[in-house]
Amino acid sequence: MRGIPGFKRLRLKIWRRCTLVLLLLWAACWMVVSALLFLLHRSVFTERCTDEKSHRILARLCLDYSSGALTGDLCEDLCVAQKLVYKHCLYYDRGKKVIQADWRGQPIILKSKKEIFSSYQHLSMLEEVETEDIPETELLLMVALEVKNILGLELSNNTMGPLWARKKGPRWKAQVASMWSLLQQEEYIYFSLLQDLSKHVLRIIGSCGHFYAVEYLTAGHAWHKTLFPLENVVGPSLAGHQSKVRAIIDIALSFLDMVQHFDNDFSHRLHLCDIKPENFAIRHDLTVVAIDVDMAFFEPKMRDILEQNCTGDEDCNFFDCFSKCNLKIRRCGAQRANNNLQVICDKIFRRWFSPALRGPLVSFPLQPQLQKAVQECAQPGRMDAAGHQRTLKSLSELYHLLRVTQRDLQRAQ
Repeated sequence: MRGIPGFKRLRLKIWRRCTLVLLLLWAACWMVVSALLFLLHRSVFTERCTDEKSHRILARLCLDYSSGALTGDLCEDLCVAQKLVYKHCLYYDRGKKVIQADWRGQPIILKSKKEIFSSYQHLSMLEEVETEDIPETELLLMVALEVKNILGLELSNNTMGPLWARKKGPRWKAQVASMWSLLQQEEYIYFSLLQDLSKHVLRIIGSCGHFYAVEYLTAGHAWHKTLFPLENVVGPSLAGHQSKVRAIIDIALSFLDMVQHFDNDFSHRLHLCDIKPENFAIRHDLTVVAIDVDMAFFEPKMRDILEQNCTGDEDCNFFDCFSKCNLKIRRCGAQRANNNLQVICDKIFRRWFSPALRGPLVSFPLQPQLQKAVQECAQPGRMDAAGHQRTLKSLSELYHLLRVTQRDLQRAQ
């Protein structure tokens, strides 16, 4: 009889172990299936970036150039003189192609929202009349309407220069067709319009058909300890911890300059709805540059995007931009509830000024005060006047603390 309780205990122990093994197997299977679904989901939107395909894309571009379908100030160097040389593919994302090249010894980036020139909406007017018969004023009106449709901005003829500077002559029809393909790319319009107005956007170098070239800058990355590869920006002199801290302070100040600039220096506020290190880069003078503005919107377009039907606040979130749901009318407010500064504090500054960085990046003057200021800045605020004043106070406090820290570090150098 004594053996029976022992047998029961043994059976219970075996049952528990079997249950544990089954749970572990279930968890492992769940993780494998989740990983497969994630990869499958990514593959729907992201193509594999290969040199072979990139060469084919550029070869097709040059074929269209030789046939007279498209043109641009970089086509001759790419397709004939071989002064614009392919280096490697950077990424393909949801149809967008981003390629690194070398132009006359200078690294550049080639971009296009779509792979093939014929994929862009065709301008039917080109078939109906001889292109040189189209009045310049009519073309400028078409450009203005396209900009309004894409960005929600009203442009006058005298502000259209960066978007339409073509002159009548050879390949006029191809010029208009190429211009029209570029105007269907929001990022190209942003970079073109802001070329002479902002140091915080990429410089456009030229174009060929639907591909446009911008300056080459190394993007940041979330896995990088300092978010941005500082050694690539200012050279090996930044090897020391103190040098890295000084650089981070300068870059943080440039982020604040950019926030103030995008909020106040254009006819409408510019909202950044996808703030992450990968969408910014740093020039050699430590200026922050927005290198991917596919999710940037001026105020009129931002209001159109946010004002949607809703059943709760979660329905009013558009990436890093969100508003509040009015439950009485079940409609999201057109006014953004957060702002660029709050998201930058949350996604960028927290990483720099959090306690975890004290060891690897060396502490610096006013670090506790900076940490507290960043935490307060990162908290979502209200949309009323008090919320606006709170944002201005956070901006002012961060400017003050960073500038004092900058001076202290310079004295200690």
